[in-house]
Amino acid sequence: MVEFSLDLNEEQRDLREWVHGFARDVVRPAGAEWDAREETPWPVIQEAAKIGLYGFEFLANTWADPTGLSLCLSNEELFWGDAGIGMAIFGTSLAVAAIYASGTPDQMLEWVPQCFGDASDPKVAAFCTTEPEAGSDVGSMRTRARYDEAADEWVISGQKAFATNGGIAEVHVVTASVEPELGSRGQAAFVVPPGTPGLNGSKKLKKLGLRASHTADVFLDEVRVPGRCLLGGKEALDARLARAREGRKAQGQAAMRTFELSRPAVGAQALGVARAAYEYALEYAKGRVQFGRPIIENQSIAFALADMKMEIDAARLLVWRAAWMGRNNRPFEAGEGSMSKLKAGEVAVAVTEKAVQILGGAGFVREHPVERWYRDAKIYTIFEGTSEIQRLVVARAISGVYIR
Repeated sequence: MVEFSLDLNEEQRDLREWVHGFARDVVRPAGAEWDAREETPWPVIQEAAKIGLYGFEFLANTWADPTGLSLCLSNEELFWGDAGIGMAIFGTSLAVAAIYASGTPDQMLEWVPQCFGDASDPKVAAFCTTEPEAGSDVGSMRTRARYDEAADEWVISGQKAFATNGGIAEVHVVTASVEPELGSRGQAAFVVPPGTPGLNGSKKLKKLGLRASHTADVFLDEVRVPGRCLLGGKEALDARLARAREGRKAQGQAAMRTFELSRPAVGAQALGVARAAYEYALEYAKGRVQFGRPIIENQSIAFALADMKMEIDAARLLVWRAAWMGRNNRPFEAGEGSMSKLKAGEVAVAVTEKAVQILGGAGFVREHPVERWYRDAKIYTIFEGTSEIQRLVVARAISGVYIR
């Protein structure tokens, strides 16, 4: 009989301590600088690559964990250090997740290593799916891909918005509509190799938070990629389109499959931000004296901190459950993946706001990092599915009704 346990094994504990050490010693000290510069922190990415924290081997090893927890542990610790730098380092994993979700083994072997480069010359990758008129409404995607049979090439045209690493990436993974009349079921994902003509990125967008992470629009003007760049291959796509035309149930849609794999990891990132703010506020409350005593001795402060800790721990359990389910191919019958990201994102916003409040005026100035964490947290209720969309996914899952 196997005993139930929530203890991490030795390998997981070692991994958590190793990533935490890098986050504490390298990432957090650099956080304020790169937030102010609003530039990609290539030196920090290279340091991560040198120690093996950034690269295909690291991602493969964490994914190999049969519990599914190693990737979440790594994300939480790194983003505890700084979310902007964390996203600069782990943003590539979203493109990798897209290749893993839809690609063949040969495509994974060819493209995933190129997403990272190597320690001497690290690269990044981008997953491009959001559009100016198609954010939550993925079915409204206007980017088109047509097949040129004579050349065995796909020709892609359109515009993508808010792409992490867009334009500076070595490898871009782009979703496009092949048969627009089929809506989201007529879409596919493509790899755009390095240096492909016709793909260009806008200037780096100025953002509220995650400022060290590069975000840009991506423009595709008659971009031609070889037939082998269609993730999953043309035979699989043709079969899927045929099912869609006949009205049969789809096995999945390119962007959604990626998000299903990534949501628990994104939730873990939000937890890292929340935990950083909670720990900082707790220490501040112990040392800040007002009316002759530390403010931690006031119930209003102590109870707020108790709530912050409770919500972080509750969200972590949802994240870990979803990660375990995803890794072990358990279906998210109640929208468990969306639950994890929804709860963690909203906890991050609430906890960082409370941290600013506990610090008072000090929380509003850049001398203390809580204002940066407060700014960083907000995106977790927006990207990779807004809180409203996550609730929609859960509501549809538990009711069996197509709620709009």
